Amino acid sequence: MTITGEYVPSPSDWVRKQVETIEETGTTESVDIQGRPVVMLTMNGVTGSVRKVPLMRVEHDGLYAAVASKGGAPEHPKWYANLRKNPVLELQDGTRSWVARARELDGAEREGWWTRCVEAFPSYAEYQQNTDRLIPVFVLEPFSAS
Repeated sequence: MTITGEYVPSPSDWVRKQVETIEETGTTESVDIQGRPVVMLTMNGVTGSVRKVPLMRVEHDGLYAAVASKGGAPEHPKWYANLRKNPVLELQDGTRSWVARARELDGAEREGWWTRCVEAFPSYAEYQQNTDRLIPVFVLEPFSAS
């Protein structure tokens, strides 16, 4: 399965530039966020267009997390609604890409992943303190069409 549709670059300058660099080099290792590694998610947006976003790399036992922090802003990032509507995405880590399914976490499972996320990127703890919303966490699991 592949993500189809017309790619619409992010209106955010830093996101657009990071995506361009990843595509030019073929690897997510060519960019970082605050000196830390990233992965890239390619997904269908709520309008059906293809959207791409680099996110902090949080990996555990072959599974990855996507943290909808938006730096602790009061609202979720735009990609949050995309994954809620279209949870099947392409995940790229380094030069490797595969199809994954995003599943939003809650309860103890979310708390376990939240701890991993903060270990990978300590600023997440500050972001949570800066907002009244509970920052959503998705686990990205390998997708099988069967």
